[in-house]
Amino acid sequence: MTSSCPACSGPDLRTFYTVERVPAASCLMLDDEAAARAFPAGELRLAVCETCGFVTNTAFDPALTRYEDDYEESQGCSPRFRDYAAELADGWVRRYGLTGKTVVELGCGKGDFLATLIASGVGDGIGVDPAVRPERVDPALRPRTTWIRGLFPDALEHIDADAVVCRHTLEHIAPVGAWLRAVRDAIGPRTDTVVLFELPDVLRVLREGAFWDVYYEHCSYFSAGSLAALFRRSGFEPLDVRRTYDDQYLVIEARPVPGGLPPAGAIGDDRDDVLAAAGTFVSRMEEARAHWRGRVRKVAADGGSVLVWGASSKAVGFLATLGDDARHVAAAVDINPHKQNRHLAGSGHRVVAPDAVPDLGPDLVIVMNPTYAAEIGRDLDARGVHTALETL
Repeated sequence: MTSSCPACSGPDLRTFYTVERVPAASCLMLDDEAAARAFPAGELRLAVCETCGFVTNTAFDPALTRYEDDYEESQGCSPRFRDYAAELADGWVRRYGLTGKTVVELGCGKGDFLATLIASGVGDGIGVDPAVRPERVDPALRPRTTWIRGLFPDALEHIDADAVVCRHTLEHIAPVGAWLRAVRDAIGPRTDTVVLFELPDVLRVLREGAFWDVYYEHCSYFSAGSLAALFRRSGFEPLDVRRTYDDQYLVIEARPVPGGLPPAGAIGDDRDDVLAAAGTFVSRMEEARAHWRGRVRKVAADGGSVLVWGASSKAVGFLATLGDDARHVAAAVDINPHKQNRHLAGSGHRVVAPDAVPDLGPDLVIVMNPTYAAEIGRDLDARGVHTALETL
């Protein structure tokens, strides 16, 4: 149980949102529906640090999390996401002169993005992740990759690289301050190594009441200000912090600082904005939940069928928070073949391929991420499915 802020060690954590039971895994695909429904649950107790604006789940228990081969977090089957990842990789390679250089990616997942970096010009890539799947990487790129199955820092003591990349991993780390200092220590005396992180923006989640973006593995939530402040405290100088991907993600680019910590920079302090948004999150969340409960109930009452599109963390969070009304959702749809014909943790919903949608005849398809709405609309049109398409 966390009693002080893991980011700044501040003593003032104010709890603002609690849920007694949520699935302890949101991307783990299960073959058996009963096992999926019986999957272990954990408690959410979100608290905001009144000193720095960092948000954490003070009830998080890392023993409940599982990052294995069946942990299927990849979004790389989406053309929209692949285009974004390629643009991000190209920009980083160009901006920081990484052509022919060595990059370490902490929390590389299945290896998609590291392969994208190499395709963009990086010379060699080292990926660290307990669920890495090298066989999914383009065979032409594999000779320029090294894969370490494990967790940083245990699996990689020293980092000798021109760049350290870490995408959608820091939010899974409970002791974020200690972990980021471990990254700085592993880099050692080099100050030319650029550090490139990407993670969700908590201000958007709080302001939208986006309960579907709050789930167990995400024990750490950052705004631009709290993220930049953590990097400064950890021995890095932030070069840029910006929002990307329809303002869903934060990207921070930084360099190690020799000796002491850098002075405060120009990136603003948004603590008060986070505190205010945390104060209204529950009311916004309840409003959003009531809307979606009412929406699926009406479709069911009229004899219709509901699907959610995107068998992702958002779907697990969405269905878990709908409670009993999740029974009105017939299935989850996903274009990732590694998810299809499997089940979501907690609700047990079956994941189907887009080709199964015409036979299911949905009267409502709820898009779990509005960024993919146009892409999903084209997939439905291509299969002759005409239905209500609504986004979270």
